[in-house]
Amino acid sequence: MSWLRKASCRLEAWQAARADWKAEAERFKADQRTARRTGRRVEHPGPPPTGFSLLPWLLMGMGAFSNLLQGRTAQPWLGGVGLFAFNSLYIYVVFRSFVKKARESLSTRVALVLMGLVTCGLAIGYGGSWLYFFPLLGLATGAVVRGPWLGRIALPLTALAALVSSVRAGWDAVNVAYGTFLSTMVTAAILSLSEAVRELRAAREELARRAVEKERLRFSRDLHDLLGHTLSVIVVKSEAARRLAPRDMTASLAQIADIESVGRQALTEIREAVTGYRDGSLATELDRARSALTAAGIEPAVRQSGPPLVSQAEALLGWVVREAVTNIVRHSGAARCEIVVSGSEERVQLTVTDDGTGPTTGPTTGSVPESGGGTGLKGLTERLAAAGGSLSAGPGSRGGFVVRAELPVDTAELDEVTAGRTGA
Repeated sequence: MSWLRKASCRLEAWQAARADWKAEAERFKADQRTARRTGRRVEHPGPPPTGFSLLPWLLMGMGAFSNLLQGRTAQPWLGGVGLFAFNSLYIYVVFRSFVKKARESLSTRVALVLMGLVTCGLAIGYGGSWLYFFPLLGLATGAVVRGPWLGRIALPLTALAALVSSVRAGWDAVNVAYGTFLSTMVTAAILSLSEAVRELRAAREELARRAVEKERLRFSRDLHDLLGHTLSVIVVKSEAARRLAPRDMTASLAQIADIESVGRQALTEIREAVTGYRDGSLATELDRARSALTAAGIEPAVRQSGPPLVSQAEALLGWVVREAVTNIVRHSGAARCEIVVSGSEERVQLTVTDDGTGPTTGPTTGSVPESGGGTGLKGLTERLAAAGGSLSAGPGSRGGFVVRAELPVDTAELDEVTAGRTGA
């Protein structure tokens, strides 16, 4: 029953290849209709070639077939069997040559060898127009054998065609040998080029798809970091303004002014995020953190030491401060928050610690469960890892929650990740 399974697998492979061909044909027709409507040039190369594109070359054997019908061939029944065997093997080989897995299978190679034996037998036995089966053999060989082995097979095949033809046709062997070599090399070159074009087109489409996915991921991260923090600050300051309004209108108006300022700044940052050219400032984020924490009734303590940081490191650490403070304001229930930035000539470290008792979800996701599949601290972990840094978040040894980020002070490395950040 093994042959039944093999036959079933071959049928499934053929059906899959046929389905792919139909899908390509439909896409090509759709592109043509679109091009006619818009007046643009069709970029789709069309459906992939199949064995049908090589069938017309069987007309080269019409001379032998005509001699067979007119009785000019000795032992016509033997010639008829040979002609049928050659055509059957040719059709089998060329149709399998357009499916890579089938082309490289043992059965295809065996069929090609049998085709060569039949060609030699017919050419030696009859000569004349039967010699022109050698170019057909070369065409089938070129369709099946592509790559580094092509030259090693094409030259011996040409020499074989020349040798057999010289015995039967004298100087006409030059034409047979030339036709055999040309059909082998040209067929292999055209089909290999067609396959390479399609692979390059598929690779270009895949790269475009990945670029779109990266841009979506970048925008979702930036939007999460921007709006999550900004809306939290606006909510906290609005609550503070509402509480202060009955007894201290001046302080309430100051909070409302802060809300207006935060909103305007958020509009600017969203525009920058959309265009992909937003770079954060650590000093700015620290100032905003103080304001947000104070408005939420949390005592801020900010300390910064070490050498000045490059803008790329400031941008990444600024994102961390924004996300950590947003989580503290929203969920921690803390009374105090400490932000410490310390650096050396090689590394810079940022630590954000609170004394809250809010819920935790483990050491890698931050103070609270995050929506959207983890676009907060998880996304920041990926950004810092790409820059050669690290980010950890989890319960502190004395309670509360600790977010710790570390980055190398290597301008070249940070430039590389920041250059790719707008696309990630």
